[in-house]
Amino acid sequence: QVQLIESGGGLVQAGGSLRLSCAASGRTFSSYAMGWFRQAPGKEREFVAAITWSGGSTYYADSVKGRFTISRDNAKNTVYLEMSNLGPEDTAVYYCASDRRRFGRVKLKADEYDYWGQGTQVTVSS
Repeated sequence: QVQLIESGGGLVQAGGSLRLSCAASGRTFSSYAMGWFRQAPGKEREFVAAITWSGGSTYYADSVKGRFTISRDNAKNTVYLEMSNLGPEDTAVYYCASDRRRFGRVKLKADEYDYWGQGTQVTVSS
């Protein structure tokens, strides 16, 4: 059974930083690209960042480029999302997800991921 468990969310002031973690279990983590998505109240889930299985390639939504960094530690079966210079527009539930296919490229669409975490709330106050 594949499990993805996010942590690290919380309340932060505008301009602050947070580091999200997503711990994976249940399959060979290092074989799968991973992604982060977020969903704000009343809005659709949107892509944030993705990283290939090796960590050699990353991709970011324009809205977070230059402020967020995705990384992974395959020895720890964990993917991270470092977020800096946060603004109220970043307030959302953040989800990590695992690619459907092994050794794939970065994926931007939610339906290209088959396992999802339960989400962690990030709230940025102005």
